[in-house]
Amino acid sequence: MSFKIFQINEELREFVPQEIVDLEEKATWGNPKRGIWDLPYAKELVEEHSLCAGCPESLAFRYILASLPNPEDTIIVNSTGCTSLVFPHIALHTVHSLFGNQNAVASGIKRALEWRFPDKVKDVVVLAGDGATVDIGLECTLQSFFRQEKITTICFDNEVYANTGGQESGLTVKGHVFKMAPKGKQWDKVPMWQLAVDSGCHYVVRLTVSSPKKVEKVIKQAIYVAREVGPTYVHLYTPCILEIGLNSDDALMEMRTRDKERFRFFEYISDEAREVIERKKEEGLI
Repeated sequence: MSFKIFQINEELREFVPQEIVDLEEKATWGNPKRGIWDLPYAKELVEEHSLCAGCPESLAFRYILASLPNPEDTIIVNSTGCTSLVFPHIALHTVHSLFGNQNAVASGIKRALEWRFPDKVKDVVVLAGDGATVDIGLECTLQSFFRQEKITTICFDNEVYANTGGQESGLTVKGHVFKMAPKGKQWDKVPMWQLAVDSGCHYVVRLTVSSPKKVEKVIKQAIYVAREVGPTYVHLYTPCILEIGLNSDDALMEMRTRDKERFRFFEYISDEAREVIERKKEEGLI
């Protein structure tokens, strides 16, 4: 885990594709102040992907990867879902877990890294959908919070099992009808952000990806707090526009609408987390 994995053998440089050369020469490695303002100018850590046209998850990936303060020393753990289609295309260390046990895997990785590299910062970030986080993986998710594992968990909430035909999930809105849920959801959406607070997370946020700058700030704060204090949780609304019957160019308006409703910005900060955030602001890192 270091920038060295992107350093090209000089004897082979003339044969290496330009996008790989750009990863070495134009990416924002080693710069903790990197952010979304670098996107038009620097080499991104994700380019082509296999998500649907207009999918908000593709926006979320770009913003999150641009906001990681230490990408060269970051491991991302993901689970089965639409997000797993993107990970082969990103220039980071990733681990694909079994469906739902991503937080257990991340916990083990974080502990191993702390033992192997006691004097070096290594960030572990979980990226998973609503099914992996709240339905199938709820036990592993909450237990990592209970144990105070120093990892950041990011849930991509599209309120449906989107890549398997459109089944309802615990995060589906009550009454919502899908192709494989013809009677509509029979109970309310699980307030996972509140469960995270009640389960010991020190920094918890609910938001959409309609505001890139806000996403950047939240991701950085979540990772810095996780490094020093304990578990953090970010709940991102990334709607499946196909399953809710919208066009590929309707996603941004959908998220801006929900910004004023069920995904109105929510933020919880513990006292310990607030100290870290204030210090990082003074250092100019947030």
